[in-house]
Amino acid sequence: MNRTTLHVSAAVMAAASALPSYAAAEVFAPKVLVMAMFEAEAAPWLKNLDLPNKITVPGLPKEYDSLSCNADLCVMTTTMGFANAASSAMAVGFSDKLDLSQTYVLIAGIAGVDPENGTLGSAAWADHVVDAGLVHRIDSRDAPSDWTTQIVELGAKAPGEKPGWSAGTEVFTLNPALVTAAYEATQDVELADSEGAAAYRANYAQEAAKASPQVLVCASVSGDTYWHGQTIAQEVAEHTSLMTDGAADYCMSQMEDNATLTALSRAAEAGRLDMDRIAVLRTASNFDRAYEGQDTAASLAAESGGFGPATENAFRVGNVFASMIIDDWDRFAKGIGKD
Repeated sequence: MNRTTLHVSAAVMAAASALPSYAAAEVFAPKVLVMAMFEAEAAPWLKNLDLPNKITVPGLPKEYDSLSCNADLCVMTTTMGFANAASSAMAVGFSDKLDLSQTYVLIAGIAGVDPENGTLGSAAWADHVVDAGLVHRIDSRDAPSDWTTQIVELGAKAPGEKPGWSAGTEVFTLNPALVTAAYEATQDVELADSEGAAAYRANYAQEAAKASPQVLVCASVSGDTYWHGQTIAQEVAEHTSLMTDGAADYCMSQMEDNATLTALSRAAEAGRLDMDRIAVLRTASNFDRAYEGQDTAASLAAESGGFGPATENAFRVGNVFASMIIDDWDRFAKGIGKD
């Protein structure tokens, strides 16, 4: 190598050291990251917002391998179920293309609803997220005759006993200050409804089920198994109460939230994001049980009219929440409830 080459190389190296690395220059720090679970949940965000930028993240499912972003907000699709949700959340949580240290993560999707607490199209901010799958279960045909439930907590010997051991991911309690801020900002959002949903909810005797959709706060309960029916829904409600010492009121049922939060908590433990900046919004697309006189199998297969309003309302409510954060970034940048 001659003296000229050495001189040029030194100059290039000096210039490079004065600039951020290519990898650093590519890192994007959204103010809000919206996590939808399947295409129809993501569609209203993609339709109504201008999200021209694509960030491809290794580890996301091949059909939804990119985040759609503008300067402040990104939308991604995890695909459904515990395994997919956790894998996708882990991929973005540890991606070197993203700086999520100040990002607010909004998990926004549809759910089943307990007719005692809500109706089709209702939107619920989760104060607790509880896993209904991490339990022992003995079918009632095999259980002792005096048992009133098939659910026995991990390490317990009979229904109603507290768990003897745990996996550590059964219950997440979300930042109360953020939950309150989310509810207060969105409680008056005009929610979508449909004639089909209104006609279907009229079959239910519960006042909450018969009412028009509204924004509320309650517990979101997760399970890879899509449960349905009065008996199992009541078991889930009792499990939710037992696991939280009565603090959580089950109303929304879905298939991802504990898995997503577990993956995000691993990223938080690594210093990559803040669990106090995570919100969970679930909107009711169906009831979790039949109305009186209806066959449970028929209820499971029913066209309730709630799907369209639920996907739309997850956007309407979630977008008001996201806009609150973006428009008042000076307040939210430092975190909320940390004073």
